[in-house]
Amino acid sequence: MAEPLILALDQGTTSTRAILFDAKGQALAEAGRPLQQFYPADGWVEHDADEIFEACVAVLREAVQKAARGIDDVAAIGITNQRETVVVWDRATGKPIHRAIVWQDRRTADACERLRGEGHEARVTEITGLLLDPYFSGAKIAWLLDRVDGARARAEAGELLAGTIDSWVIWKLTGGRVHATDATNASRTLLFDIRAQAWSAEMGEMLRVPLGLMPEVRDCAGAFGETEPALLGRAVPICGVAGDQQAALMGQGCIRPGEMKATYGTGCFMLLNTGETPAPSRSRLLTTVAARVGGRTTYALEGAIFIAGAAVQWLNEGLKVGGGPTGAEQLAASARADHGVVLVPAFTGLGAPWWDAGARGAVFGLTRDAGLPEIAQAAFDASALQTRDLLEAMRADAPDAFHNGVEMRIDGGMSRSAWFSQRLSDLTGISVCRATYQETTALGAALFAGVGAGVYRDVEEAAASRPGTERFQTKMDAHRREAAYARWLDAVARVRAE
Repeated sequence: MAEPLILALDQGTTSTRAILFDAKGQALAEAGRPLQQFYPADGWVEHDADEIFEACVAVLREAVQKAARGIDDVAAIGITNQRETVVVWDRATGKPIHRAIVWQDRRTADACERLRGEGHEARVTEITGLLLDPYFSGAKIAWLLDRVDGARARAEAGELLAGTIDSWVIWKLTGGRVHATDATNASRTLLFDIRAQAWSAEMGEMLRVPLGLMPEVRDCAGAFGETEPALLGRAVPICGVAGDQQAALMGQGCIRPGEMKATYGTGCFMLLNTGETPAPSRSRLLTTVAARVGGRTTYALEGAIFIAGAAVQWLNEGLKVGGGPTGAEQLAASARADHGVVLVPAFTGLGAPWWDAGARGAVFGLTRDAGLPEIAQAAFDASALQTRDLLEAMRADAPDAFHNGVEMRIDGGMSRSAWFSQRLSDLTGISVCRATYQETTALGAALFAGVGAGVYRDVEEAAASRPGTERFQTKMDAHRREAAYARWLDAVARVRAE
């Protein structure tokens, strides 16, 4: 019998991709489609849900066609997705009642601020592990029910369904037979009790979202139905689902307490596995579900950096540094040692643990002999120093998980730079392991699906099938590192609005 294959569907914010993996975690073929974004008003971001589904089918077909193997060898499909983006659709026709509202969208800011002003945030955090922020899905669903004509009455009558992108795609792939999500995506909605592992009636009432709209919550590895045979040539079981950052956590093999990953793209998402007990955060990190497999839930602390790779993009576009990321890196590497320049890239405020929307970017420590190389290095260093902020918050919130031998597993565009990977280790003081295969989000979805389909015995065997890593050890002496971090904290204090 031919070795089983696993087809991963990665539905992201700017593109939809499918990657075909073998059981050793090796990518055999992939396909992708760009995704159009709509900006109907300031701070509003939307997607066309029908376009998303059409792209999903197209890339799944293309990835299989590109491989030398046929659809009969595909044991399962794993799905990963942009987590907080929501769709509401007609149960009978399958037609969305409105474009999908994207996680980046801020239209519900006033509603969240009203609830915060009424003193609800502490209770929200206690139940969901999250903060009252338009980032999350629940307030978006309420907005759709209130603003689309007749939607709230139709929802109460049971005529509508709602869910994050994974739920929408599963429902469409299965011909409307399965309305389900997984625990990681559910934990990002503001409607899910992360301890009870169930939809929260209290949160549904607070946000004015009828819970009958919401999908059944299942494990990350398990049965999510089968695709309609006509879509891919035969019915293929869907056996794994996880939100993008949790899928990347699995793709990096972070299945034990104290294991953590950081993904450096435009911003940075960092997750620390805290084990089977949720760790409440005193540092305004998010407490979220890391995975649920075999009915066993593991949790994570999550911190978000708003600006990481975007600071390098600013160097290229704003300061006209040529050569793209490579040119910026070469310029940064040529900077004078101990130049003292600090860049705080608070272009859109500061993320965790500061959560200061009013902060703005600034450069400090300029002297007569400072120039573009020093500013460029400070832009790269800002990602490492913001990571240190998150590490310190995680160390305080989960001291049992954050043990002395902890290492950081990294992926994303900036991690492709060996120079930055070493700089990250130097400025944080911990070991950095760079994934040799960068598509860890899709890989994590495939690994969950492999567990669900029985390709792997358990998550331990699945994690062991990952490609290797490259390790970077700290070379900077502690005095220089702590001096750099002190300068950073002083600079952050100067730009903060709160």
